[in-house]
Amino acid sequence: MEGGSNSKMKEKKDRQKGQNPNIEPFVPKKGHDPRELKSWAKRTGFVSTTFSSETERANSLSRRDFTSGRDLNVRNDNTGFDLERGVVNKTETVSPKIELDPILGRARNRGVEIEPVLGEGLGNGTRRENLGRRIEVEPILRVHNEERKDGLNENGNGNNSANGAVNGNGHIETRKDDDNVDEEVGYPDGEDPSYGGWHKSPPLKCGLRENPGLVPLMYYGLQHYLSLAGSLIFIPLIIVPTMGGSDKDTANVVSTMLLVSGLTTILHSYFGTRLPLVQGSSFVYLAPALVIMNSEEYRNLADHKFRYIMRELQGAIIVGSIFQSFLGYSGLMSLLLRFINPVVVAPTVAAVGLAFFSYGFPQAGSCVEISLPQILLVLIFTLYLRGVSVFGHRVFRIYAVPVSVVIIWAYAFFLTTGGAYNFKGCSADIPASNILIDACRKHADTMRHCRTDVSNAMRTAAWVRIPYPFQWGIPTFRLRTSIIMVIVSLVASVDSIGSYHSAAILINLKPPTPGIVSRGIGLEGFCSVLAGLWGTGTGSTTLTENVHTINATKVASRRAVQLGAAFLILFSFIGKIGAILASIPQALAAAVLCFIWALIVALGLSTLQYTQNASSRNIIIVGVSLFFGLSIPAYFQQYAPEIGLILPGYLIPYAAASNGPVHTGNAQFNFAMNALLSLNMVVTLLVAFVLDNTVPGSRQERGVYIWSKAEDIMTDPSSLLDYSLPSRVARCFHWAKCVGT
Repeated sequence: MEGGSNSKMKEKKDRQKGQNPNIEPFVPKKGHDPRELKSWAKRTGFVSTTFSSETERANSLSRRDFTSGRDLNVRNDNTGFDLERGVVNKTETVSPKIELDPILGRARNRGVEIEPVLGEGLGNGTRRENLGRRIEVEPILRVHNEERKDGLNENGNGNNSANGAVNGNGHIETRKDDDNVDEEVGYPDGEDPSYGGWHKSPPLKCGLRENPGLVPLMYYGLQHYLSLAGSLIFIPLIIVPTMGGSDKDTANVVSTMLLVSGLTTILHSYFGTRLPLVQGSSFVYLAPALVIMNSEEYRNLADHKFRYIMRELQGAIIVGSIFQSFLGYSGLMSLLLRFINPVVVAPTVAAVGLAFFSYGFPQAGSCVEISLPQILLVLIFTLYLRGVSVFGHRVFRIYAVPVSVVIIWAYAFFLTTGGAYNFKGCSADIPASNILIDACRKHADTMRHCRTDVSNAMRTAAWVRIPYPFQWGIPTFRLRTSIIMVIVSLVASVDSIGSYHSAAILINLKPPTPGIVSRGIGLEGFCSVLAGLWGTGTGSTTLTENVHTINATKVASRRAVQLGAAFLILFSFIGKIGAILASIPQALAAAVLCFIWALIVALGLSTLQYTQNASSRNIIIVGVSLFFGLSIPAYFQQYAPEIGLILPGYLIPYAAASNGPVHTGNAQFNFAMNALLSLNMVVTLLVAFVLDNTVPGSRQERGVYIWSKAEDIMTDPSSLLDYSLPSRVARCFHWAKCVGT
């Protein structure tokens, strides 16, 4: 009676407040104890795959009905939710009260609610009061969730949630803030193999297998490669002059690089991972190339210095690439992937960009009136004007590098023609070694780095030239350089692994399996063999900056990348194009590379988002790896003080191989060890690999790349359809299970 009078009084108050008093009596039927469900799930290894979608649909219904004044927290007697099957059951009621945030895909921190049974200490009046409170709290929660929209990043990842979270695969996790230990619901041994935030990315303009037509594909393909122009063409502008090559040699290497990049990209799109990733000359190989070309025996070499160094680089790249290809196609890469996690990938890729900190601005500073405007302009385009649209296109964000280069190049041309670099009695065409006048020798570097007319490649380059293998001569194979490139190929493989998974996130694909990664690494080794045969000076790997390009352009069409690669092959046959690119002032090229190397550092560190980046374990490992990756090479580089009179200051860090502290009975072994320990990325990889695989840590804490399990592929083979080889090629590799066919 007392409960009934309270109920009538509550209904009267509800009428005064304008609330709907017609609430059906709650008569629950048989339900489930959520603690029993949790223990049952842990014992059996049950994984619900449709729980997230069904709950989100229930939330959407709850939002619609709340606006119309209906209270869906009171379930109908004949409806319910069966957690064991992950579907709505029309014969049983809901036991656990778990709501998902429809915006972030995370569980709201409301604990577990069990509707009370009538007669067990709670009457109708008390229960209706609780319902009233729940109705009043719901709008507050929705407002809070709307405010949390702004906290999302561009990929839709909300990594800084409170206590509850639902990962990208819809599995519910409950986080304990006090000790940073995760307790998952429904996974045996307390591990969620998909942890790491495999979230859906924003929609793409053009998906992986979409074909919008020939004209849009041509536009998208050229757009893709224009945004990567700095990474594709600027490496020859660094290595060829350092090797003593002429302007004509620079133009020929640029054309060769365009040809090899086009060929290897097409091969990778058909026979590699089949992701829309551009293959090109990687900065991973640039630092060891500088080490080899600054060895003691080549410092005073004058005649044919370029060809001697190029042939030794070719031989070393071929040997290292054969090892990389064997590593992939033999299946050893699948075993190695168990020890390569984001905590290893992040500092290693970052060290690739940091390896050139002593080269970047010292080289760009040779002509600050060109380099400083270039750096400022590319930063303004990418940071301050990235949201500006021109005819519906984010021109400044996508074409930041090529547009800024054209503007500053035109500015440098006006300075040159206006006489800013005309010095009385001095000529820019005379080599610095042949200048006798002291005043002209003082201005020789300024003229060479700043003037736009010092290159005679436009006058000497042929209109049509087809790059061919062994164009510089037969490669030279030496043990010391082969050892260096074998280790560097491992670093290149780690770099590519990070690019594969980051690109898959942006394209909303399932993560590549170890077999698919092995297939991609094996093909990259084969592509680097082609680069060694043609003589690009560096190996061919996946460009790390490609991830930024896909994110900026929102174009991931495989056909667009293939068509753009075909244009690269066509441009490589036109010798004048390579000559035009070779005539870019060196200070301008160094300024652009300062931005690209900084971007590589940022892209490498962004890989930590797949880990628990607040973990003290990960923070210490990454910090120690990067510090010793910079400090140990500095120790080896201090053993070459006498070369300061021979080499410019920005090349001294790459000359430690001939004068390092390692001294044994084998001179070639000494050279290889001093060279490897003077490379930042090699030392960083070694330290991070050892620490990450010896320091205890959960799989969630470390971030696991091997998310795809064999049972997942068996139950849903179509999820990896985008990675599958063409049918005719797959028949040839049917026996090779290790390459993910």
